[in-house]
Amino acid sequence: MQLPFFFEEDIPLSEKFLLSEESSRHIVQVLRMNEGENLLVTNGKGELLTTSLINAHKKNALVEIISRIVVSKPNFKTIIGISLIKNRNRFEWFLEKATELGVAEIIPFISDRTVKQHFREDRMKGILISAMLQSQQAWLPELHSPVKFKEIIENSPYERKYIAHCANQQKESLSKEILKQGDALILIGPEGDFTTEEIGTAVENNFKPVSLGETRLRTETAALVAAVLLLNK
Repeated sequence: MQLPFFFEEDIPLSEKFLLSEESSRHIVQVLRMNEGENLLVTNGKGELLTTSLINAHKKNALVEIISRIVVSKPNFKTIIGISLIKNRNRFEWFLEKATELGVAEIIPFISDRTVKQHFREDRMKGILISAMLQSQQAWLPELHSPVKFKEIIENSPYERKYIAHCANQQKESLSKEILKQGDALILIGPEGDFTTEEIGTAVENNFKPVSLGETRLRTETAALVAAVLLLNK
């Protein structure tokens, strides 16, 4: 049976520490855990602790560290740049699934055809944390604040840079690129796709145009397909 998994952003070096009120309440009132039972704690930065509950307080549960390990990062990062989309639920679905798959960074951006939406960073981070815990991972994806398309194009130092679009222009299949190694960033546009000018600007800045297949995909579906291809190289 898997141990319950909790997120604590700041883990002290001491062998005993208090959990947050949110974690404490869940442990005591929802899971009804008893003193002496074990649980896992991560800070989302690779640190994974096996701990024992020594004081089951509903606001300040106290745990003692049994073991502490550091989970290695993948050799190469997958970064998804995705336009904000009108349907918030679909965007949040993508965040959840990208986290489960192991995407390292997510960069929301605003392009010419983006339908701007209010970006609730605290809510988005909560979704990432929940997905990380559900999938038993120790690395939380880095979620950037939304940037303008021009900014992400001009300030991307990654080794492999792609832009996926639906325009009738020459493109490589992304599946043919996956044997290459190195950190990879791929840009996924809004519902109305990138403009011709945006595609041209990306190409001028060394982004390689790619196709994700024969069918036209929703923004969040395209981003997930790209993540799967890049993560399974």
